[in-house]
Amino acid sequence: MRVAAYVQNSTDPPLGVEARLEDIEGRAVFRIDVPRATPGPVATKDGYYTKRVLDTLGQPQCVPMSPQEIVSLGMLTRGQDYAAAAATGATHADLDPAEFDRYRRLCSLTGDSTASLQDEDILRALGLVPIGSPLSLGAILLFGRPAAISRWVPNAEFVFQDLRKGESAANDRIVGPLLRVSETLQALIDARNSVTELMAGIHRVEVSLIPSVTRREAVANAIVHRDYSALGPTRVQIDDAEFVVSSPEGLPPGVTIQNILNESRPRSPILADAFKRAGLVERKGKGVNEMFEQQLRAGRDAPSYARSTTNSVMVSVPLGTADLDLVRFLLTFENEQQRPLGLDQLRVMHEIKEMGSATPGELAVSLSMLPAVARNTSTQLVEMGILEARGVGRSRRLHLTPRFYDLAQDRSAYVRVKGADPIQQQRMIRDYVDAYGSITRSQAAGLCQLSPTQARAVLKRMVDRDELRLVGERRGAKYTRP
Repeated sequence: MRVAAYVQNSTDPPLGVEARLEDIEGRAVFRIDVPRATPGPVATKDGYYTKRVLDTLGQPQCVPMSPQEIVSLGMLTRGQDYAAAAATGATHADLDPAEFDRYRRLCSLTGDSTASLQDEDILRALGLVPIGSPLSLGAILLFGRPAAISRWVPNAEFVFQDLRKGESAANDRIVGPLLRVSETLQALIDARNSVTELMAGIHRVEVSLIPSVTRREAVANAIVHRDYSALGPTRVQIDDAEFVVSSPEGLPPGVTIQNILNESRPRSPILADAFKRAGLVERKGKGVNEMFEQQLRAGRDAPSYARSTTNSVMVSVPLGTADLDLVRFLLTFENEQQRPLGLDQLRVMHEIKEMGSATPGELAVSLSMLPAVARNTSTQLVEMGILEARGVGRSRRLHLTPRFYDLAQDRSAYVRVKGADPIQQQRMIRDYVDAYGSITRSQAAGLCQLSPTQARAVLKRMVDRDELRLVGERRGAKYTRP
């Protein structure tokens, strides 16, 4: 019987792995039991169960699968939630009543209906009572005692590290039920969070080093969406440059680094539902979007999943100096307009603030946006008076308006960003040719901070007015004085 898509043809179970088909209350259940002591790859009589991966040079190859990968893929292909799997041999004595009280306390703050239920009813409401067994692995993860978690879910381990020098340095290992772990990690991060005060008109605003939504969502997503059959702990790290949360295994199926803002597919719907009811994750399933938005509103770069691989998920949140001009503008503009900017608008505005100017095509590439979305968003910002455009067609470039720098209290920056007007550009080109004898299109583009297409248009106008003469063709073309 095949266990996963990339399994060699074999009708025999792998050596050291017990696979059997059971009849439970009239339902056929395929069960795989992997001994805890089974190390390394799992072998069949005629080879190994293998999977396709990319090696260090980016070349595809087949490598043996480990026992936990077979279990994880077996559940995935059958559409089974890991948290719904039976915890064989577990009893209600393995659950901690204090964790049920913690769950009820958190749910009472969100107004969830399960806050008034008894322990057994909570388990049923969350789908934690599997067929033929009193408890599931999800019940152990959410409400189990530490000893029970170490026995049934030994990979549920968390590490908090503060890598900065000084009294705040820490390296703590945490094992416990997930709700308690989430609150513990939040407390450790909050104790190390700092605040910058900013005046916007008559209002005083506090800008956190790590915004509250970022702290909550980054940690909760790592706890809820990780694969607990995979070896290794979930790590939460803080250093001088970034706040990093990483966990074993890759992103949930169907989610990529490019579409992570548009796709919401929890690896375990059961754990995600419990955390939503407890108010520890965003109820709409858009927690990553909120994390990006709050980070941009704090004047810092957006979180990055670029270091994630097929074997791990890593989100990095930059902790550099906040762009207080951007924060001041957002506070003033949104207060005047009485409506907040959307995430795509914030991303485009922040990117243009960083780049100075950009075309919609450049924005689409740098932000991993659809070209149509980048064009529509930039057009909206132009209509709102936040951006203004130079040029036409594909050479149309966008930059922030004087109003932005006025509200940001940095008026001189607008003159620097807008660059020279056409008359100044032509004067600069004439001075360059007088000094050095000739100029190429690329040199003119760099001199005037233009795109090659824009530089060609300026040079053509000067040739038409007999201010310059074109000599040579193609790569050998250059412009001299007549």
